Amino acid sequence: MKLLYKLLRQKPDTREGITITTSALGILVNTVLAVVKILVGVAVGSIAIISEGANNASDSATSLITIVGAKLSTMHPNKKHPFGFGRIEYLTSLVIAIFILVTASELFLSSFRRIFSPGELAVSYVTLIIIAVSAVAKLLLGTYSIRMGKKAGAESLIALGTDCRNDAFISAVTILSALIFLLFDVSLDAYAGIITSALIFKAGFDIMKETVSHLLGKPASEELVAKIYEEIRSVPCILGAADLMLHNYGPDAYSGSMNLEIDHEKTIGEVYEEVHDLQLRIKHKYGIVMVFGMYAVDSDHENVKIMRKQIEKFVAGYDHITGFHALYLAPNTNEIYCDFVVDYAFHDWDTLKEEFTEYMHNLYPDYRLTVTIELNYV
Repeated sequence: MKLLYKLLRQKPDTREGITITTSALGILVNTVLAVVKILVGVAVGSIAIISEGANNASDSATSLITIVGAKLSTMHPNKKHPFGFGRIEYLTSLVIAIFILVTASELFLSSFRRIFSPGELAVSYVTLIIIAVSAVAKLLLGTYSIRMGKKAGAESLIALGTDCRNDAFISAVTILSALIFLLFDVSLDAYAGIITSALIFKAGFDIMKETVSHLLGKPASEELVAKIYEEIRSVPCILGAADLMLHNYGPDAYSGSMNLEIDHEKTIGEVYEEVHDLQLRIKHKYGIVMVFGMYAVDSDHENVKIMRKQIEKFVAGYDHITGFHALYLAPNTNEIYCDFVVDYAFHDWDTLKEEFTEYMHNLYPDYRLTVTIELNYV
């Protein structure tokens, strides 16, 4: 692999380098298998071997798509696409998932027709040996591609590796059913094909579901979220943080926002340097462009302490409220601010607002309440 990295002028410690080099290995392996199978198939007059060679040739095209996707995803942002082209990698995975689903569908239809119109099997031990060698090569290639895909965080490589392992599995089932036919003169080829197609279809569907989930917008990993909160807790002027949102524009491209709780007696000038340093540190370490909003809090005020306990009592009566924050008692305007976080199963936000407003009005009739209800986005 070191030679291949060198020939392709790729760095082995980057997502692009790993994706392109591993995909190039896939092209190399599949092209060799395709040429050998087609030549042997023509020599022995085996349509099965020629078909296997054609399948390997199409797999080379899939690897080429992965390389093109990896190159396009690294293009610099422009006026029309200010967040870059990182999501192209997800589209590449989607294309590979479609290839897998088409393969599964074709295998199912041909196997289903064979149940009602069984043809004469033309099987030889030469054919089985060639298919077996191909299966081992595809299994090794698939396992390696998935491992490198996980290492680089490249969904397209994982999809490519899954496709290779599916081919190996099809070949294994083909060999097993052929051996049963040769030894016992019993043909299970069609039934084995249907079972195999179902398993391949599931693999393709899982890849498509994961890819579509990325495109629609899914939460960042718990590990990444924990690291961001750890960075925030290390800043002395920040008393708390909430409302973290991370928007994904590719495997390594995030923009984010978060509200920070700052002592209400602090000025912007006093906290600016620490917050700006936090912003730069998160961008340097995790590649996330963060925008911070601020909540003023007065957690040491006696009235606020009493109010917090009263709100905790209210929250205890609602299973769907997962927490509250941004509690602030404005000293000059008699305004109370508070944010509730609810789970995704709860939808009656208006009723919750009305009940909480009535609850607080009974306790603080001279104050106005501004309550915000939101979800946990990470």
